[in-house]
Amino acid sequence: MAQSNIEWTELTWNPVTGCNKISPGCKFCYAEVMSRRLKAMGIEKYKDGFNIRTHADALNIPFTWKKSKIVFVNSMSDLFHPEVPVDFIKAVFSVMNNTPQHIYQVLTKRSERLLELSGELNWTANIWMGVSVESEDYTYRIDELSKTKAVTKFLSIEPLIAPVSTLNLKKIDWVIVGGESGHKARPIKKEWIEFVKTACEKRGVAFFFKQWGKPQFNNNPDDPTILTEHPQHAKGGCELNGKIYREMPNKAA
Repeated sequence: MAQSNIEWTELTWNPVTGCNKISPGCKFCYAEVMSRRLKAMGIEKYKDGFNIRTHADALNIPFTWKKSKIVFVNSMSDLFHPEVPVDFIKAVFSVMNNTPQHIYQVLTKRSERLLELSGELNWTANIWMGVSVESEDYTYRIDELSKTKAVTKFLSIEPLIAPVSTLNLKKIDWVIVGGESGHKARPIKKEWIEFVKTACEKRGVAFFFKQWGKPQFNNNPDDPTILTEHPQHAKGGCELNGKIYREMPNKAA
């Protein structure tokens, strides 16, 4: 368990670590870079670098939290990676099922396996299931998410590296949008963000604009959230047309 700087969560919990790249959004994977650093630091959990590893000793951690938390599950991996055994996925779900005081945010790019296993999993209301969508080519993940039994469904349209022109938000509760950050980050464009925002408004879906990624991507160089001392600072700033959008699903209440 670790406190998180990710704007839409509080903690990260990693009963699985490691992954591999499957689509363009993975190109500059922060988790891969972080795994190398942690391995170099001698952290036992990351001795195998970015290879897929399950950590049974991490399963009981949520039972130790005294207060309700919002938890990003496997920020350093993908729970639905094909190398993660089904029994271990079910064990993670069992922990989430038995700690209903916490909200768990699970995010995957493996929407095919998510849908395949959906009927075998216990989708209690505290489990929010999301898929990553980085461009129009990967909007099929939304359709596969929509067919699952998850009570709350969300999209992480981050990094948004190309426009999306079709968004089926009929069964979606929350959409996060963000630009890529880092030395070689690919730019995000304002019109891409606004398309998503408008689609959310039409469906009454909560819209969360996380960041521009780099200040040079931000169309407003005077955006105060670019400054690190701003209480809602994000990489590259996070204002869109002079406003901050950090909506959460109604089910968060």
